[in-house]
Amino acid sequence: MSKLSPSLKALINAPFARPGQTPAPRRINDVFTRIAHEARERQYGERPWLTLAAAATFTLNSPASLLALHSLTPSVLPATTTLTPLASAELIRAIGLKCISFNGIPRTINCLGAFKAGLAHHPWARHLATAPTRQLTPANLPAVAARGRALWHSVYTPFDDKLEAKLADSHPDLPVHILECHYGPLLSDPPPPAAEEGEAAETSDGQQAEAADGEGGPAGLARLGRNLTSVVAIACLRAQTGVGPQVLSHVFGLRKGVEQGLHRAEFAGLPGEAEAVERLASDEGSEWLLRSVDAIAEAIGGSFARWEGEAEAEEGRGRESKL
Repeated sequence: MSKLSPSLKALINAPFARPGQTPAPRRINDVFTRIAHEARERQYGERPWLTLAAAATFTLNSPASLLALHSLTPSVLPATTTLTPLASAELIRAIGLKCISFNGIPRTINCLGAFKAGLAHHPWARHLATAPTRQLTPANLPAVAARGRALWHSVYTPFDDKLEAKLADSHPDLPVHILECHYGPLLSDPPPPAAEEGEAAETSDGQQAEAADGEGGPAGLARLGRNLTSVVAIACLRAQTGVGPQVLSHVFGLRKGVEQGLHRAEFAGLPGEAEAVERLASDEGSEWLLRSVDAIAEAIGGSFARWEGEAEAEEGRGRESKL
């Protein structure tokens, strides 16, 4: 394979092109902590605030901030939480995967890779799931397509058919791709695998219970469900800016998920979470969701898409100016 010239490589990585990931701002822990405390005070649940925070952070391309979010989670969640470090890591990974539908593939690739590498020193990290669950086969294609169609209808009813026709008018393959590559295989969740003899029992949110060995056994890939997927959509779209109509659609989508009662089954066995999503889907709750994303974007946005070396150099200049 031919080599790239030094000048071409330098241009690809030029600071003005901002080729690197977004560094974590110094105050990001304060922002995440405030959001967690507000969620607890307003009874918005544990998973919803973690979901919106992670989705916004993936959008802003800041894996260092994702690691900060994961690190502080044990200190801001109640002692009774089922979100152990392993379970919260799996939840964040599942959120990142679904961010692909709203942010594109590259940021998720880079953020998930850096996130997993940053967790590697924890003993429980060896239990992070490694088996895929979303492979398409001739046998499961009809079921995947049906899941995607059902999710599409749930989010956009009663305008789902009209929206599909409008998208097809823009490009005939646009709704085909959205439904068959995103809503089916990615945004909808596959059914939980049947528990095999000798494996850990599944918890009510579709994960496997952790072993009581102090480090945690296999948790399995997390399942977000219908309503947290809407939270991912809202957070991603709000953080990326410029897509107000889509933010509006998914705010309504969250509300419809609650009106359809889907949250009851999704959060069965998780005390308070179903009621929390109901509150989050209200006008007041949705305003809080948007403002929380705005706070994260404001904190990380000062460094958004900046070259990490550039940000470090600027911080160094700031320190020098104070001497």
